[in-house]
Amino acid sequence: MSDPKVVPLTSGESGRLDVGDIAEAQVVVIGGGINGAATFRDLALQGVDVVLIERSDFSSGASSASSHMVHGGLRYLENGELRLVQESVRERNALLITAPHQVRPLPTTIPLRKTWSGAIAAPLRVLRHRPGNAGTERGAILAKLGLAMYDSYSRRDGWLPPHTMERRSTFERTFPDFAPDISWAATYYDASVGQPERVALDLVLDGVRAHDGARAMNYVEATGLDEHGVQIRDVETGARSTIAAAVVVNASGPWTDLTNDALGQSTEFMGGTKGSHIVVDSPELLAATRGHEIFFEHPDGRIVLIYPLHGRVMIGTTDIPFDPSEPAVCTSEEVDYFLDLVALVFPGIPLEKDQIVYRFSGIRPLPRAEDSAPGVVSRDYRLEHSSVAATKVVSIVGGKWTTFRALGERVADEVLPLIGAQRRRSTLREWIGGGRGYPKTPSEMVSWRERHLPGLDESRRDTLIERYGTRARDVATFLDSASDAIIPGTDLSDGEVRFMVRAEYARTVADVVQRRTTLAFRGGLTPGAVHRIAQAMAEALGWSPERTRDEADACMSYLEKFHGVAWAKLPHDN
Repeated sequence: MSDPKVVPLTSGESGRLDVGDIAEAQVVVIGGGINGAATFRDLALQGVDVVLIERSDFSSGASSASSHMVHGGLRYLENGELRLVQESVRERNALLITAPHQVRPLPTTIPLRKTWSGAIAAPLRVLRHRPGNAGTERGAILAKLGLAMYDSYSRRDGWLPPHTMERRSTFERTFPDFAPDISWAATYYDASVGQPERVALDLVLDGVRAHDGARAMNYVEATGLDEHGVQIRDVETGARSTIAAAVVVNASGPWTDLTNDALGQSTEFMGGTKGSHIVVDSPELLAATRGHEIFFEHPDGRIVLIYPLHGRVMIGTTDIPFDPSEPAVCTSEEVDYFLDLVALVFPGIPLEKDQIVYRFSGIRPLPRAEDSAPGVVSRDYRLEHSSVAATKVVSIVGGKWTTFRALGERVADEVLPLIGAQRRRSTLREWIGGGRGYPKTPSEMVSWRERHLPGLDESRRDTLIERYGTRARDVATFLDSASDAIIPGTDLSDGEVRFMVRAEYARTVADVVQRRTTLAFRGGLTPGAVHRIAQAMAEALGWSPERTRDEADACMSYLEKFHGVAWAKLPHDN
């Protein structure tokens, strides 16, 4: 099957449906994060008339704050969650095949100070004899046993290398900057996802293109549910409408209870925790990682990471009980915590707050677990069924990024009988977005670039392929008839911005800089670039000069307040 050509996804040049354009559907999915998008795509592939609505931008909530890992969950072994490990590893291995444009192998190294520590406590925890965070530093023997078991799961249907365990005399050639009291280094492979938000967007686009009755709308919220259907409101215009549906899937993540309340039922399913990260521009720390994620246990029992990504180093994460009705922000206390944890492994590499270029925080969609410490609350998921008026409601409780496809399949399998439909196809080996036809070897990549991206220089080819995968061909086709002037200080063109509006549902400047590119994540974004992006969007969306300025200013204020971006005017802003 060839890649789909660029077509307007919905009515109008801006790719925007009016809320009144859809009167009925078989299923309405509320929540456009990774799990809602996966459910939407799975149902669309089964030929279901399904509508996806998201009150903000797709993948702008919990899914935008992930640790960028696709992993089987080594820690879940210790918690005794063997089913979740098996499913996660299977899904990770499948994503390496179906989404190679975004998901790639990630060497992960665990620095270890002790040899025997934790070897008794961990088995007791697996047997559920020791609740809560153990708080006991794991040693090399325990790590070896866990990684051997992890390999046994990981290699059943995959090809990633087995783990290695090295003493200091061996590993210090690779990691000379490790703290002198680190005695062992265990290295295994999981996977990295470069732009998680783009994977969710690919799922939405795949669903829309799979079936004429599949439609998606961002910036539309569900406000109620009665005998007439799901009441919705356009966040931008305030316009209201109703969609009649047999089934509603509540895929709101940490906000599941709040959505159910809006739908007219009270639930207490969720008990999410806040996880924060910072992104630093430190060439010295970046070099010290040697391209590996450094994954280890803080003395307080939290699992933390130092992760090279997009030419920067991401550091995380925290695990703090949090109220989903409040905005999640990375605090100064968390920043101090992150800087301190880097010093545990790389004490000779100075790291200052002014090297932080971006910070972000999100709420994990965890099930309520009153008596458990945050770190041991299950990352598994379950489905809850209820009814409001004549409509069946299926609420997703829990879930993790890696298992989105399996979760979407599970939801679809429970929804299909409710609407008298059957599964037509599996999605386990279904290509995702720009992963379809992605070159497997360097020589194939050279050939693909020459054939599908002619006339572009090597830098532009690299950027488009990294951003879109094989959908870069669609972008290049669009740019043949549009301006492709690079916005100073970025790797983004004004033509691409218009493509994002027309074919990728971009509605705000933040949609572009945070979720369709890595511009905000990498830092260095200037006021001048933000205003240029707003101007390119204005041409596609018909904004007035006043609104264009306001949209740019709103983006800058948001990034400063919630992501710690410090703005400085640079020479190319003039």
